[in-house]
Amino acid sequence: MQRAAERDQHDRRDQREQRAKGGLHRVLVGAAVVPVMLVAAACSSNSGSNDGAGDSAKSSSASASASASPSPTVQAAVYKSLPQPCKALSKKTLEDLVPEAKSGKAGTSDDPATRGACSWSSLDNNGVKGSQFRWLNASLLRFDSNVTRGSGEKLARDYFETQVQDARSVSGAKNTKSEPVAGVGDEATAVRYDLKKKEGSFKQVTVVARVENVVVTVDYNGAGFAGDKTPSSDTLNKLAQKAAKEAVAAVAKANGSGGGTAGTPSSAPSKSASKSPSKSPSAGSSKAASSSPSKSAPKKS
Repeated sequence: MQRAAERDQHDRRDQREQRAKGGLHRVLVGAAVVPVMLVAAACSSNSGSNDGAGDSAKSSSASASASASPSPTVQAAVYKSLPQPCKALSKKTLEDLVPEAKSGKAGTSDDPATRGACSWSSLDNNGVKGSQFRWLNASLLRFDSNVTRGSGEKLARDYFETQVQDARSVSGAKNTKSEPVAGVGDEATAVRYDLKKKEGSFKQVTVVARVENVVVTVDYNGAGFAGDKTPSSDTLNKLAQKAAKEAVAAVAKANGSGGGTAGTPSSAPSKSASKSPSKSPSAGSSKAASSSPSKSAPKKS
């Protein structure tokens, strides 16, 4: 009986030891799991941080790429200034075209480096034998390059075409003829026509020339008064072309290029928002001519 009680006590002690060992095992396993969870959580946290840094780096890279994109560019204008219009033609040329002119009359300009004009009037009055009237106007317009509108050369080409078209479509003009002019700037056109005014019959020539980003327009007309004969259109055309060539050379000289570009095209290749420096070119020149002789032309006897 005593031995049975001892076995029973021994069995209960073994069971307590087994339960204690099982509890210790669970505590150790739980303790081992906690660090693993902490490590996993740390890895997860670091992973999210790296993703944010990557996104930030990508954003910075995109911003740098956008800022590094090239800005719109346009070819720089070749010529930066203009000659003084009243000094663009030599004394000898003026003597040939307007022999009785004392001096030129400069047109008004708010920016002489961009636009300018000068006109001359000549009246050779021979009394009852008649008189010869001549009027000459030289205008210059320079175009700067603009990112929105284009290069100065392109703008000058567009304005050149406009000036030629205006000269071809003068109201009341008769026998209009147009021809290209060789050896004057990069491109040039001469337009001539007859025009009847109250003072008499006029012969008009307009020569439009472009050199790089500058357009030169020479208007030249003549008439015979008091029974004198009307000047030859061919003669006026020849003299007007001479003046245009000289004015183009003056543009090159004013920019330190000598006169080399006057007859050497640099390239065959908007309408400009700028207005012509004078209203005398093309159609306007006829109006100016009609007002000039009325003041100085002698009355018929």
